[in-house]
Amino acid sequence: MIAAMLCGLALHACSAQVCSAQTAPRQPGTPSATQPAASGKHVPKTSRTLSPDDGLAVISAALDSKVRRYSGHDCSHLVHAIYERVGFPYAYADSDDLYDGVAGFLRVKHPQPGDLVVWRGHAGIVVRPSRHVFFSFLSAGPGIENYEAPYWVGRGHPRFYRYIKNDPCPGCNAASATLPRTPDAK
Repeated sequence: MIAAMLCGLALHACSAQVCSAQTAPRQPGTPSATQPAASGKHVPKTSRTLSPDDGLAVISAALDSKVRRYSGHDCSHLVHAIYERVGFPYAYADSDDLYDGVAGFLRVKHPQPGDLVVWRGHAGIVVRPSRHVFFSFLSAGPGIENYEAPYWVGRGHPRFYRYIKNDPCPGCNAASATLPRTPDAK
């Protein structure tokens, strides 16, 4: 099942490369050379967000069997550990802070695989946006779920955030990841 999902994601990534990156709309009065980041600061256009291939690396790490046995704290710690494992560190933030927006992430309207999906009180990683599938720490442990299922819809509208690859990361400590890094991590 996981192999079939990864194959479907690879096809999605190939078709997504044709499309331009989806970013938050420019706010009136902001210079055209910047985009508003989730934290409210402006991000230079030279900043790069995760590519579809980067997103697949995040999903691959999330679906790794070691992650399936994760017995860590909660959803936000799991998401943080996965991003660090793949080589995309950010200062740890709980799901409420992630929902409000933190440095290092750009809010997007249309998620791609590997983006964060966040509600107040819960966070996960988008696996297959066309099917509304995400990965997170659920009641039975790490697993996948549909973010349009009645339970999640009842939590309100999720927000989606894309990692900014070259954003400075004050307070980051890549050695703090609780999951081992893979040798082929970027």
